[in-house]
Amino acid sequence: MAAKAKVKRAGGRKKLVPRKEPRGLERGEIALPLDDPEIAHLAEQVKDAGGTPIGAYREPFSGRRLLLASLPLRAVEPTPFQRDLSPTHAKRLAQKIEETGLFLDPLIVVRGAAGRLWTPNGRHRLAAAKVLGLRQVTALVSPDEGLAFRILALNTEKAHNLKDKSLEVVRMARDLARSKPRAKERDHALEFESAELLTLGILYERDKRFAGGAYAPLLKKVDRFGDWTLAAGLLRREAWASRIAGIDVQVKRIVTQLQQRGFKSPYLRAYVVARINPVRFQRPKKGDTKPVMELGAALTRMAAAASRFDVASVRAGDLALVAAVSSGEA
Repeated sequence: MAAKAKVKRAGGRKKLVPRKEPRGLERGEIALPLDDPEIAHLAEQVKDAGGTPIGAYREPFSGRRLLLASLPLRAVEPTPFQRDLSPTHAKRLAQKIEETGLFLDPLIVVRGAAGRLWTPNGRHRLAAAKVLGLRQVTALVSPDEGLAFRILALNTEKAHNLKDKSLEVVRMARDLARSKPRAKERDHALEFESAELLTLGILYERDKRFAGGAYAPLLKKVDRFGDWTLAAGLLRREAWASRIAGIDVQVKRIVTQLQQRGFKSPYLRAYVVARINPVRFQRPKKGDTKPVMELGAALTRMAAAASRFDVASVRAGDLALVAAVSSGEA
């Protein structure tokens, strides 16, 4: 049995400790010829399907053989027991591939029933390739047919939540601001994905437990990329983040008052932030990229609303509605 990675607790939290002894293959053991006995039949199957074998290698961890190949899109299908396709996710993935100009992640492919080629974890990439009209897709073809039933165990990478994404974006912005001092914030809209992530990233840098999810609906409507340089943009966002943090202090005070009146809902903060959100009921016009209100003005109105918030006006039914909406969005 393979030794498990050690996990130690530091300050009440788990800390991953890397292994001291190196493991896996040496560089000279990895590359394989296409006529390798375990690879040759896969290469022939790829050719029969209208594809092209590109190269073969032994996977550096276990030493198992894999074939890198190009396959016709029509030759690959998802396993019949995968989760349902999300058209929205597939279209968004296709859009991002189109914007970057690169289809980087190969599909994992195994031999399925009746000799068909199955991908056990590439359903959305496959659908995105169809949206893009690709003729061929790259694939890592494994001779281990049982992999189709074990792939779920490998899909353990933690998905980006709002905090992870925001911190990654603002760190990227800081690095780019140093390496490209003249670069404009708007020029990196593709990499940053959404303007509010920059502002939220600064807030999360200051407080990893900041309730970014409560403020994201506001910022999505009023935060936009600017024509200023990255460095200047970060300074602006530092100021906006300070104002939001100040508003959050008032929100915490209101939440405490509501708790003292007997309200125990986990949605108290979200409810209060929604109540003082000046653009809560405003909807941007279709195709309009302008904010529904300038960010600075929105924060001014939000702070004023927090200062005059009447806790006596809150009813239990109001919180029940917020809970229902929040559960539906989860």
